Amino acid sequence: MIQMSLLRGAAAAASLCLLIFAGVAKAASPAPASIEVVPRELPQAFAAEGIVEATKQATVGAQATGRVVELAVKAGDTVRAGQLIARIDAREADQAVVASLSQVAEAEANLANAKRVYERNRELVTQKFVSQAAVDQAEASYKAAQAQVATLKAAAGQAATQRSFATVLAPFAGIVGATHVEAGDLATAGRPLATVFVPGDLRVTATVPQAALARWKRELSVVVELPALGRSVTAVRATLVPLADARTHTVKVRLDLPAAEGLLPGQFARARFPTGTVRALAVAPTALLRRGEVTAVYVLDKDNRVLLRQVRTGDTLVDPAGGSVVEILSGLNPGERIAANPVAAGLTAAP
Repeated sequence: MIQMSLLRGAAAAASLCLLIFAGVAKAASPAPASIEVVPRELPQAFAAEGIVEATKQATVGAQATGRVVELAVKAGDTVRAGQLIARIDAREADQAVVASLSQVAEAEANLANAKRVYERNRELVTQKFVSQAAVDQAEASYKAAQAQVATLKAAAGQAATQRSFATVLAPFAGIVGATHVEAGDLATAGRPLATVFVPGDLRVTATVPQAALARWKRELSVVVELPALGRSVTAVRATLVPLADARTHTVKVRLDLPAAEGLLPGQFARARFPTGTVRALAVAPTALLRRGEVTAVYVLDKDNRVLLRQVRTGDTLVDPAGGSVVEILSGLNPGERIAANPVAAGLTAAP
């Protein structure tokens, strides 16, 4: 009996020591870093998705029909203005040029003969050896020969121009974005050969619903989010394309971008068009704890105890101080403090 009492006393003493140790450890753990939730004036905007594209871009196409005998560039190459891009088989065009030059030579010979006849008849008509009708006929033949020479020279020039189309050159200095043929392919008039663009001059073409245009504050800057770069930039200029799509009831807005390293045509972008300001509760995205469909924050009470509370979030807004914040629609009251780092706060609140 005495032994059982001693064992019970030892267990009670051990439990008391553990409770005291736990209380000391909890008191010794510092309160997590917190931020106070207060209403703020934040810029409000509606979002529209778009694609990054080059302001100066050209798809170089073939203007002659023939086999591609040489493709001098590949995707990613830097080209100069007038640099060779592709060469098309020009044997047929060469024969056309030779034939045109032969016809010009024949016409010039006929012109020289018609000129001599006309001049001779003018001299003979003064001596009454030929009639005036013969002179008129010689003059008409001479003018017809002149017109024939002009026509054939124009045709020869056209053949030479067609011959020049066999050599495809870069229209301006830039970067080859893509090549659309390979050496040996058949090029036809209008078929794309390569795409060239200027890399430093980019813009975003966003699709905006017509109903949202009335809310857009044109005097405010448009912020463009670039997920591929993980950051946002401010558009240099916004241009509304004065043409609406009757099927989708949308319009296009072109947003000129500043120079940004790593930005490429074809990347996805999201433009935020300002509509004014709104007074709302907002927190940094890093203060939110997302688990599936649940979004929560850790709230600190007066005793710095950490309590998990679910919240309902709204739009992501631009913070005037930099970065972005998430609007809190419900779940928090002004003046409450939340943990800045929910992961660390969760470890503090864990038993």
